[in-house]
Amino acid sequence: MMEYQAIAKQKLPKMAYDYYASGAEDEWTLKENREAFSRILFRPRILIDVSSIDMTTSVLGLKISMPIMLAPTAFQKMAHPEGEFATARAAAAAGTAMTLSSWATSSVEEVASTGPGIRFFQLYVYKDRKVVEQLVRRAEKAGFKAIALTVDTPRLGRREADIKNRFVLPPGLTLKNFEGLDLGKMDQANDSGLASYVAGQIDRTLSWKDVKWLQTITTMPILVKGVITAEDARLAVHSGAAGIVVSNHGARQLDYVPATISALEEVVTAAQGRIPVYLDGGVRRGTDVFKALALGAAGVFIGRPVVFALAAEGEAGVRNILRMIREEFEITMALGGCTKLSDITRRHIFTEGDRLGRPVPRL
Repeated sequence: MMEYQAIAKQKLPKMAYDYYASGAEDEWTLKENREAFSRILFRPRILIDVSSIDMTTSVLGLKISMPIMLAPTAFQKMAHPEGEFATARAAAAAGTAMTLSSWATSSVEEVASTGPGIRFFQLYVYKDRKVVEQLVRRAEKAGFKAIALTVDTPRLGRREADIKNRFVLPPGLTLKNFEGLDLGKMDQANDSGLASYVAGQIDRTLSWKDVKWLQTITTMPILVKGVITAEDARLAVHSGAAGIVVSNHGARQLDYVPATISALEEVVTAAQGRIPVYLDGGVRRGTDVFKALALGAAGVFIGRPVVFALAAEGEAGVRNILRMIREEFEITMALGGCTKLSDITRRHIFTEGDRLGRPVPRL
């Protein structure tokens, strides 16, 4: 997985690679998203018949081949000419769900045209609510099955690499979903062109009442993406969300928030099993997937590994990364003594908190 990142770094222009790879400010959370996984250890159970392993599960009532899905990542044609088309085909071939970014370089209709597959639409709420309504209707009409509402971006985080590079979309690429609405172009700015675009277009007044409003304009279930506290997990349940994605936006928004794997248990406990909780951020290996499930996640989303594999080898790269993480997860299950996802329990891992004798948060 790390090899793909190195290849992507070689292949891509600096502005593009930095956009994908960087985090906010000091990038403390960017490092921590990975390092927190390495502080969780296994308590494997032995002498269990693991001759057949079942990794299948469902997300919002839809069957998927494994609890590993594709997170929304913007501007995929900046990584590879086939962009979101390649990613959509690879996800469908792997039998799992893909989330298309609002800021995709391919439209919801184009992605739907690649063939069948389980697809979610990640939504940024624009100041112009008519734009939002139109976009949500288009996604629904194109057969998308859920909205992943990003709630941690009233403003864009300070991504210093993008500021230094004066990031702007390369020539020939547009935000395809907004092309006909005159919102598809991003202008050059003194800092990050994306930060200026967000400041101009994205609604900073977004609040829980808007989660309710979204439910009045669509029948698609809504995943609230960007929850990292128990308080907000409870509010998400009360607001009618169908699920929660524990996410710190790939450490690209507020720096010095905990790693998502560290925040997961608090959120799961607060949700009290009423809605599923998913984890996004820092997942690079099958062992990470197992750790997330042991802490109560119903599944995980991967972002950067997909983009780096796409940059390196296009659709074949994305297929390969999904195969690798799946195989690693299968081996982790076998060696941990689990033959199906429901066998994976909190007793299969040992966290820093356990070592320090801290009680699991009871809320």
